[in-house]
Amino acid sequence: MSELTIARYFDARETTHDAPTEAVWTAQPQRPHFPVSEGAAYQVSLADAWDEVREAQRLRFQVFESEYGAVMSGGTQGIDDDEFDAYCDHLIVRCAQTQDIVGTYRVLLPEQAKRIGRYYSQGEFFMPRIERQLSDVVELGRSCVHVDHRNGAVIMLLWSAIARYMRHHGHRYLIGCASVSMRDGGIQAASLWDQFKSSCLVDPMLEAFPKNRLQLDEISRSEHVVVPPLIRGYLRLGAKVCGEPNWDPDFNTADFLMLMDLEQIDPRYARHFGLV
Repeated sequence: MSELTIARYFDARETTHDAPTEAVWTAQPQRPHFPVSEGAAYQVSLADAWDEVREAQRLRFQVFESEYGAVMSGGTQGIDDDEFDAYCDHLIVRCAQTQDIVGTYRVLLPEQAKRIGRYYSQGEFFMPRIERQLSDVVELGRSCVHVDHRNGAVIMLLWSAIARYMRHHGHRYLIGCASVSMRDGGIQAASLWDQFKSSCLVDPMLEAFPKNRLQLDEISRSEHVVVPPLIRGYLRLGAKVCGEPNWDPDFNTADFLMLMDLEQIDPRYARHFGLV
């Protein structure tokens, strides 16, 4: 067993929206430890050094550029960074054999979102209904797993860590953007929307609206669309889709905003993640 060290990394003197630096991401006194399950092949933890964050950002760059055709706007070549990274905790999964980071998720607590002024999702979606009704929201983002390690074990370790992280901080709701590649012209995204709107939508009182709406009526559909693994995992856990996708030209993706209530998570996964 390993331990997931919960620590906060925020320097109140820095409020710039430039790419984050090590000076912004300074550690506060260490929080209590608690155990997280690990497999024989992988270990999960929170990044506790800026070098680890940088390694996760390199993995993100590799995955997003090669698979989505994303155009990165960060200031360092080979790095995916933005102003949110300095305010987030970064979950990382290492391969036990090589010690390379092969999976990552970043996590933004509501108090940190207030410090930076918004959630990342608010840059893509109008969310007044969520903002009015839910104050206990943690945001997940920048999820990726190295192509050679997409065997299920890595994402399950990440989710086990997320569940324990949420329980440690006492938060109930999760939001996050789940991306679908637009390299096919939007066929997959539009076809998925047809599926989601009939069975997976949130209550209308929590609906969100894309700021850069995908022109769904102008896109062809496919009868054989495959739900991406990340979205499929969200839905299995009990997450809901908050509305139509947003078109993100920089990342060349259609982004679906997902919302999860941990009190409504599928009981099988709640038991597996130790939430009950």
